[in-house]
Amino acid sequence: MELSPSVYEHAAALINRTPWEVSRDPELLYLAHAEAYRVYQHTPIMPGIDIYNLEAEAYGGAIEKPGGVGIPAVTKPLCGTADLLRLPPLNPRRDGRIPMFIAVAARLAREFPQTQVRMPVSGPFSIASNLVGFQNLLLDTIGDPDGVAAALMHLAAGQIAFAEEIKAQGVDVAFFESAACPPLLSPAQFRRLELPALKAILEGMARVLGHPVPCIIGGDTTPILEAMLETGTGYVVAPYETDQAAFMRKIWDRTDVRVRVNSDVELISRGPWEAIRADADRILALVRGRPNVCLGTGALPYETPPENVLRLREYAAGIDYRS
Repeated sequence: MELSPSVYEHAAALINRTPWEVSRDPELLYLAHAEAYRVYQHTPIMPGIDIYNLEAEAYGGAIEKPGGVGIPAVTKPLCGTADLLRLPPLNPRRDGRIPMFIAVAARLAREFPQTQVRMPVSGPFSIASNLVGFQNLLLDTIGDPDGVAAALMHLAAGQIAFAEEIKAQGVDVAFFESAACPPLLSPAQFRRLELPALKAILEGMARVLGHPVPCIIGGDTTPILEAMLETGTGYVVAPYETDQAAFMRKIWDRTDVRVRVNSDVELISRGPWEAIRADADRILALVRGRPNVCLGTGALPYETPPENVLRLREYAAGIDYRS
C-alpha cells in the first residue's frame, strides 16, 4: 500500500526554518519541498505552507507573522459577504504570493519528473471564511443564504483562472475545501450553498486540465460524500475525523475514484510505533479488496519525527490490501 503524507509546514522543519520564513521566500520554499521529497519519496508533491491563505491574501487579506514555528493565518476579516461580489477575479500572474508558489511548483516538477506535483488551490467557502471571518460567514448562511451562495459562485472565476495558469506552467492541481465540511455546514446547507460553486469550479478545472481534479475536504465528510462525487472528482479523502467505515461502504463500488484513507496525524507525530502500526492495520481492514486506495495523513505537524513517517511508509509498502 502506498503512503501519501501531506507535507506543508512540516517541510520547513526539514530545512530548520520556520513556516513563516519558508512561506515568504521562493528559494526556501523550493528547498523545503525538495528536501521533503528526497526524504519521503511521496507523491504528489504539493508545495505549500499556509495553503488556505494564498487566495485570501491575494484578495487583500492581512497575514501576520506568527511567533516561533506557528503557521501564518489571516488575522481579521477584510469585508462582508456581500462585498465578495465586488471583488475582481484573481490574476494568478500578479496577485499576492500566487505567482511565487506556481513558479516553485513548476521548478519542482522540472527537478522531479518521476513524481506528480500538484499546486494547492482553495475552495470558495474556505476563501470566503478567511475574508469575511468564519463566524460572520456562518451567520450569513442562516440570515442570507442566497447571498452566500452568490458570493461563493462569484469566486469561481478566479479559481478557474488560477488553474489555467497552473496548467500553463506544466503543473497539476489539488483542490482543498475543508472549511465547508459538516458540522460547520449541515449536509443540506452544503448541497444548497456550496455544491453549485464547487461543481462549477471542479468541472471548469477538469476542462482546463483535461482530467478530474482531486477534491480534498477534511472533517466529517461521510454525510456529504454523495454530493462531493457529483462534482466529477476522481480523488477523495476519507479523513480520520469521519466514520471511515461508513465512508468506505458508500464509495466501495466507485472504483474509478481513488480514496486516500487518513491515519491519525497526531498519532504519527507523537507515536509510539505500536499505536501507529495498529492504526495502519485498522485502515487495512477497512479497504482490503478495494482497488484504487492509498494510506494518507492529514497535514503533518511541523515537529513530526521523520522516522515515524518513514517507518510507516516501509510498513505500508509491505501490505497487500488487494486480497
